[in-house]
Amino acid sequence: MNKVKTDSFWNRIIYIVSTIIVFAIAFLFLGPRPDGMKGMLDVSGLPLVNATLNFATSVLLANGWIMIKKGKREIHKKIMLTAFAFSFAFLVTYVIYHWFKIGPKMYDGGWSEVYYFILITHIIMATVIVPLALFTLYRGWTSQLPKHKKIAKITLPIWLYVSVTGVLIYGMLYL
Repeated sequence: MNKVKTDSFWNRIIYIVSTIIVFAIAFLFLGPRPDGMKGMLDVSGLPLVNATLNFATSVLLANGWIMIKKGKREIHKKIMLTAFAFSFAFLVTYVIYHWFKIGPKMYDGGWSEVYYFILITHIIMATVIVPLALFTLYRGWTSQLPKHKKIAKITLPIWLYVSVTGVLIYGMLYL
């Protein structure tokens, strides 16, 4: 398969996977669950796991950026793949949590305007980051370095925002 066909194939895959992930998350919040799913599994510890994965992802993203600025491409690559793996692990545990939880954790603090601003922007950016991260990963993996660098400049701040605000949301809800 030539490069253009390969890119076209993977672009379609990225769009399909991104769409499936976004709709699956939306379904978790808006769609019905089979009877008996809520509370079937104790998922009370998963918000802390998710916050920890988000925090680790933030640290990895920052370190990956530092490594590429220092010209340490191989270390950068390993760190960024690890950040992607942590984000994927977050997605899996997030889906498990929202499938089995009994109800949403409501914010009851005194900063509701700040909380809802962070939450809404987090949700929007989390939707955007799915395809961006996948395209950035693909372009780095296939050594399309000019395209990788161009999209990574957009992906990194959004991905960091999503990871950091994920930790903030956890802190505002549970601490």
